[in-house]
Amino acid sequence: MAGMDDGRPSVYPTLLYADAEAAVRQLTRAFGFRELAVYEGEDGSVAHAELAQGNGAIMLGSKGTGSRFDEAMRNAGTTGVYVVVDDVDAHHRRAVEHGAEILMPPTDQDYGSRDYMARDLEGNIWSFGTYAPEVRA
Repeated sequence: MAGMDDGRPSVYPTLLYADAEAAVRQLTRAFGFRELAVYEGEDGSVAHAELAQGNGAIMLGSKGTGSRFDEAMRNAGTTGVYVVVDDVDAHHRRAVEHGAEILMPPTDQDYGSRDYMARDLEGNIWSFGTYAPEVRA
């Protein structure tokens, strides 16, 4: 599995915030996270951010962007989980074979990842993809 041999985490909790910019400030200043990357949307909101703590990391963004993830999370709470996998298509086929609710089929992303999104039986959102941000100590 990706992330096991190169020191990169293979699981990334993902969070949405009404004020993601304030969340980045609080998480870095108050809780000691390190900012790895922050990407702004066209409106200046935080479209995507990556923060590290030790050898782990989280991804976060702004609520209300209208992205597929934002729409999927609308009635699911504020968190989801991103898991790095080597073969997205094979992973997706297995999920489909076991009756998982697929919210987005395997899709090539602008940032180089290939990923898909599913909802579990309790409504939690899971994203599986090839993107593994590097986390340096």
